[in-house]
Amino acid sequence: MYLEDIMIGTELETESVVINKDEMLDFARKYNPVKIHTDEEYARGSRFGGLIAAGMMSFLSVWAQYVPADFAGDELVAGKSTSVEWLRPVYAGDTLRGVATVTGLAFRNEHNGIMTINIDVYNQNDFKVLTSVVESIVKRRPRA
Repeated sequence: MYLEDIMIGTELETESVVINKDEMLDFARKYNPVKIHTDEEYARGSRFGGLIAAGMMSFLSVWAQYVPADFAGDELVAGKSTSVEWLRPVYAGDTLRGVATVTGLAFRNEHNGIMTINIDVYNQNDFKVLTSVVESIVKRRPRA
């Protein structure tokens, strides 16, 4: 969908995803090897009471569900920026779903512009566990 066809306030909900313990540990060992993500004994003694998923894994698990339904579709050029704020821990077995909302549109030039979306991620208890702001470069409708 071209930038001109996208409307601020448009919303979509992603498919749910379950955080798998083995995948959680593999991700943490490879990309974020801190004890709260990799050492069960240490994590049990923490204020979280157990292992928690690496924040980026939580975000990326939902992001992978968003991408196939992306507002821009084939007119998406590239990502520009992403910020993520983690609000609550995510544990193995948690079910996450995202709610993506178009919050901004800006024309850059005759070829493309910037679409801003907020993605709020909720667990199975409807607690918001993270929120993100993503800016993407989207094609503009070609001039005739």
